[in-house]
Amino acid sequence: MWHTYNLLQVGDSLRASTIRKVQTESPTGSVGSSRVRTTLTLSVEAIDFDTQACQLRVKGTNIVENQYVKMGAYHTIELELNRKFTLAKKSWDSIVLDRIEQACDATQKADVAAVVMQEGLANLVLVTPAMTLLRAKVEVTIPRKRKGSCTQHEKALERFYEAVMQAILRHINFDVVKCILVASPGFVKDQFIAYLFKEAVRHDNKVLLENRPKFMLVHSSSGHKYSLKEILSDPTVTSRLSDTKAAGEVKALEDFYKMLQHEPDRAFYGLAHVEKAADALAIDTLLISDKLFRHQDVATRSRYVRLVDNVRDNGGNVRIFSSLHVSGEQLTQLSGVAAILRFPIADLSETEEDSSSDDD
Repeated sequence: MWHTYNLLQVGDSLRASTIRKVQTESPTGSVGSSRVRTTLTLSVEAIDFDTQACQLRVKGTNIVENQYVKMGAYHTIELELNRKFTLAKKSWDSIVLDRIEQACDATQKADVAAVVMQEGLANLVLVTPAMTLLRAKVEVTIPRKRKGSCTQHEKALERFYEAVMQAILRHINFDVVKCILVASPGFVKDQFIAYLFKEAVRHDNKVLLENRPKFMLVHSSSGHKYSLKEILSDPTVTSRLSDTKAAGEVKALEDFYKMLQHEPDRAFYGLAHVEKAADALAIDTLLISDKLFRHQDVATRSRYVRLVDNVRDNGGNVRIFSSLHVSGEQLTQLSGVAAILRFPIADLSETEEDSSSDDD
């Protein structure tokens, strides 16, 4: 659905089966209304993606004669999983075609799950190549250890671990997920894993026991979702996830920040700077957010597409980041586009600064 959201643009035509409320008049003149299923073709005007329900609402005007709906009448089609649709565009550019290829390539869905936890708080997150989805949040109040008695503390911890275990069993599809990262400060992760597999043995839970090798313990500074960024850039984790696309994006962004720190003349961000570097055939890796390709102004969108094509034609790598992924959120702070250069271009940034200060 995320790929479909990125394929749809204002001005496209979308044909799909939908339900329309139709008013009918009986021979006696009484008016009633009924819901009928019909196939409509809309000229797309607005697109809304509901990440929680995994549903797309596409609003537009009817452009093909229909017995129930007049030409030019507004309608909203809801697209969801396994519902067929036909999409027509005035032009199919390289970004859109790449997106279709990527969506149809099953090997690109090597997924990762993460349980980021601290005492009394756990976030269960699914990391797909395109986005970071919070699937469950577990919160349990843990009383402090009292002098001479720890029973309340231990009972609460056990309740907490049990709730996290249930969340894992409910939300993780072990047929798809290749690796489950369990991260926490201190020893919380170790105690939890010990509890998890002790319970798995006690209840003879084959799913957990067979998938034990997929669990990987890593350190995080807290149990909050934002710690995911630091986990995904941990070298041991990166090597384990080296085959997944999410890790590739995180590494590219990390390389960019390192370059910015040590060789700022080889790390550019912002569209104007990056375009000039591309014209100088200097770009080794282009980092760009998919959010930019959803720009409704055709000329602006074409400018980003041209930049990507230019870099690829000149042998550069292009990394398209998802704006719903932790790494994509970070790239958005750099105006959504950045580049690591093959060779330093010192005077470019200075002349840019001079001209921007003149503008001020």
